[in-house]
Amino acid sequence: MSKQTEIIKRRYNRIAPVFNTMDKMVRPSWRKEMLAKAEGKVLEVGIGTGANLPFYPSAVTYVTGIDFSSKMIKLAKEEAEKAPVPVKLMEMDAEEMDFPDASFDTVVTACVFCSVPDPVQGLKELKRVLKPGGKVLMLEHMRSEHVVLGKLMDIINPITVGMWGANINRKTMENIQAAGLKVKQEKQLMGSIVRELTLQ
Repeated sequence: MSKQTEIIKRRYNRIAPVFNTMDKMVRPSWRKEMLAKAEGKVLEVGIGTGANLPFYPSAVTYVTGIDFSSKMIKLAKEEAEKAPVPVKLMEMDAEEMDFPDASFDTVVTACVFCSVPDPVQGLKELKRVLKPGGKVLMLEHMRSEHVVLGKLMDIINPITVGMWGANINRKTMENIQAAGLKVKQEKQLMGSIVRELTLQ
């Protein structure tokens, strides 16, 4: 685990008790709509406090949820016990996942790639563990394509990183391409800032 990852991990451990309040930006309806496409063996990367768990459909065999924050995992256990599908939780770094190649039918992320220190490496790991023909479902916020708003996000970004480790100006669409993944479906949920993506 890199030094930068350790720093971000400590920040997320610190904010874990109040994370659900901070995470209100992500509407439950967005989570439900995205997760309706999940099926088979699912890996959720950056599971956080388990906010997605109530919305997994019956087409899912089980969910393996990973996070690099032990305190987030501890909170996610409460949601895992109530989840409609079997859930296994593990503390793990998204940039160095301890799974064989082609392990999962579906990989899920929700507001994760704002925090992965090396987002391209993290996305390459998603691709590596995905089975051929599988899909990556992402609900992510990123840098606005609006010229003025995008520059404003660049200015504010050091503050958000310092407070809780989240970059608000990540160029996630470019990072996806750099990782060798392809966008099959895209839905803009809050302008160009929040998007639901299906990748292969």
